Amino acid sequence: MTNSNSTQISLVKEQNKFLARTYGWMALALIISGFTAFGTATYLASIGEQAYSFFQIGFPILAIAEIVLVWWLSASISKISAVGASVAFVIYSVLNGMTLSSIFIVYQLSSLFTIFLTSAGMFAAMAIYGTFTKQNILSFGRYFFMALVGVVIASIINLFVRSNRLDWIISIVTVVLFTGLSAYDAQKMVRVSERAENSDVFKKASIIGALELYLDFVNIFLAMLRLFGKRKN
Repeated sequence: MTNSNSTQISLVKEQNKFLARTYGWMALALIISGFTAFGTATYLASIGEQAYSFFQIGFPILAIAEIVLVWWLSASISKISAVGASVAFVIYSVLNGMTLSSIFIVYQLSSLFTIFLTSAGMFAAMAIYGTFTKQNILSFGRYFFMALVGVVIASIINLFVRSNRLDWIISIVTVVLFTGLSAYDAQKMVRVSERAENSDVFKKASIIGALELYLDFVNIFLAMLRLFGKRKN
């Protein structure tokens, strides 16, 4: 075996290791969030009317904590260790799971399961497309960003106007947007993996990539749930 062949094999191994680590972290985060959400929902159901205080006070605090943690992780990723980034990501998964606990209270379990599988299939299809396509999806980045800003602004407006029609439109746009972002982020991880090596820098990069993919999936799932989820009577 020539040195060039040996080097190429080593690069491919590092690339595959990076991608496996990224999707592994994403899967772990979803599992943590899922169990946390179910456990929190079970606890809230057991305390009855006291759960109302948690929804009124706890949810806004959790939402703020999530935003702060994501901001801190993104801003400090170059300074903290890979272990520190891993711990922060796990904590975020727990916080988001607690926030998502309401879906077990509002929606039927069978509906949650069906929409989760549908969302997983949509995400997987686009992630595979983004990984293997020759088309440069990264060139659409600015359009995805503008659409994301639009969704955020529309969502904030709808907090005040409480329009069911606007919520329906936002949900449809969210599904389309984050389905596209799934392919975008998947291709971005492939590009990063081409330079991957066994260092803290790329271990942290895999965590940031896992966070982005995790958010893509969660947003698809929640938007699909708002569109098609069957609520409890």
